[in-house]
Amino acid sequence: MPAKQSKSQKVALVTGAARGIGLATARLFIEEGWLVAALDRDADALQKAAADLGQAASAFVCDVSDPGAVDRTVADVLSRFGRIDALVNNAGVADFGPIEQTDFARWRRVMETNLDGVFLMSQAVTPALKDTKGALVNIASISGLRASTLRVAYGTSKAAVIQLTKQQAAELGEYGIRANCVCPGPVRTKLAMAVHTQDIIDAYHDAIPLNRYGTEREIAEVIVFLCSEKASYVTGQVIASDGGFESTGVGLPALRK
Repeated sequence: MPAKQSKSQKVALVTGAARGIGLATARLFIEEGWLVAALDRDADALQKAAADLGQAASAFVCDVSDPGAVDRTVADVLSRFGRIDALVNNAGVADFGPIEQTDFARWRRVMETNLDGVFLMSQAVTPALKDTKGALVNIASISGLRASTLRVAYGTSKAAVIQLTKQQAAELGEYGIRANCVCPGPVRTKLAMAVHTQDIIDAYHDAIPLNRYGTEREIAEVIVFLCSEKASYVTGQVIASDGGFESTGVGLPALRK
């Protein structure tokens, strides 16, 4: 049974919370004294994650690309907690392939979660964020800041999320709502390590000034900071948490010490 909520206790709604960056973010919010509404469309993985997070988290199964499901779930979250102080739009899908092999159905599968889902969740939660003068944090990607092969749908969706964030900051600031965007670079997730060959790992290390992948926890630290009062005058910003990857372009391993 979820822990009893104090009237002043803040509530974060995190999408894509069953694994990876979303789960790490939910865990850090709880460490900081927040309650968490953890959303994901993978019911089994979500229940397992919620059990790991403990009483401060409540699980809500939701496909963020479904407008009806989003509205029902946000209503359920408000019924459970009575407030929402931060929305972290983390849910996303990664589908990489050549432009010529990306048919419209494949394009839409990426857009409906990565872009439509951010729009739908933000719109549904905005009235609650007005009440709390809360924060929006959208998770884009380094692929939204710089182009690379095989990412025509994914990279475009994340670039659109960056622009959506700026639109939200411009329009919602008068209500005290802050909107910011985090763009993770290469992150050492279980999935990435399962599919990245040693050649890929070496190439990333050569291109990243910090010479390593990031961790899920490091991305979560940036997200939770942006939702906190410590970032009370920060809005409309796009922060690449990427070890310097976006700033350097092509790595030159022969010039490294």
